[in-house]
Amino acid sequence: MSDIELERQVLKALSTVEDPELKRDVVSLGMIQDLKIDNGKVSFRFVLTTPACPLAGSLNESVRKAVAALSWVKSVDIKQDSAVPKAKSAGPQKPVPIEGIKNIIAVGSGKGGVGKSTVSANLAVALAQTGAKVGLIDADIYGPDVPMLLGITSEQKRAIAEKEELAPVEAHGIKAISIGLILPDETPVIWRGPLISQMIEQFLTQMKWGEIDYMIVDLPPGTGDIQLTLVQKAPINGAVIVSTPQDVSLLDATKALNMFLKVEVPILGMVENMSYFICPHCGKQTNIFGTGGVEETAKRLSVDFIGRIPLEPRVREGGDSGNPIVAADPASQTAKEFRNIAAKVAAKLSVQNLASGEK
Repeated sequence: MSDIELERQVLKALSTVEDPELKRDVVSLGMIQDLKIDNGKVSFRFVLTTPACPLAGSLNESVRKAVAALSWVKSVDIKQDSAVPKAKSAGPQKPVPIEGIKNIIAVGSGKGGVGKSTVSANLAVALAQTGAKVGLIDADIYGPDVPMLLGITSEQKRAIAEKEELAPVEAHGIKAISIGLILPDETPVIWRGPLISQMIEQFLTQMKWGEIDYMIVDLPPGTGDIQLTLVQKAPINGAVIVSTPQDVSLLDATKALNMFLKVEVPILGMVENMSYFICPHCGKQTNIFGTGGVEETAKRLSVDFIGRIPLEPRVREGGDSGNPIVAADPASQTAKEFRNIAAKVAAKLSVQNLASGEK
């Protein structure tokens, strides 16, 4: 048989393998690249739509088995790779994509104190651990916590101050920006709305970000000027809503969720933070703020529930020391839950991007 016929057989075999998330076969999705055949030896690149794909291992094995099943195949060499697609513009009334930034994810909550910044930081680091290029914007101008959460040092802050130019700082494999990089820790920001909006626009469009697969935007609580500026100036690909299980938090989180829906930003999912506490001495679980409320609310609002994070001393300690738990204790159950949340967010964005591209 000719090489063309052999390639046709390989692609036909691979077209039987479907990506469970994208509901399409791997050939039509363009995941099979650089296919080569040499005396029964088949090699190709298997390119996932995100390095955070939760099904990467099983998909790789299915692809290998499909090709190995051909009678003439002696060996299969697969190089697994990933290429995060850039989200398509949502239409003429939507903000144009920002150069170099493929996907923008807003992390919001209705009220303060629910751990939104902690979730943002761990989500960003978890995505970066998969090999993705990740940025984190601290959009909470009045309470910029990201420098502390990421352990950005006084020396790094001093270097920015000496240059007299605000620029992203690298920490834990991600690039981050915050007004807290140029202000003394205890200095309040006493600005009116227009100045805040200008700063957010500067963070988005005037920083030297380079190539970014996922840009996480840690929003302040509520539904005010910063949220409005963000959706007006940037094509937000989705929002993650963080809440504790208690009713007052859920009430405000629902308002934040509905705000995003009104401005046509898809909800990627809801996260229940401080879901429960397990006593380190006796192992008893205590639902300090109640439990399950976020999952029930997500079901009622027809959005995905994507994770439950416990109230755990190590999460607080990691935030205070600038070492997020996904970096400080990657083998812990809480770190695994953060990574699961990151994988679900990345997978949902891949599905959205595929759908928008086909439209």
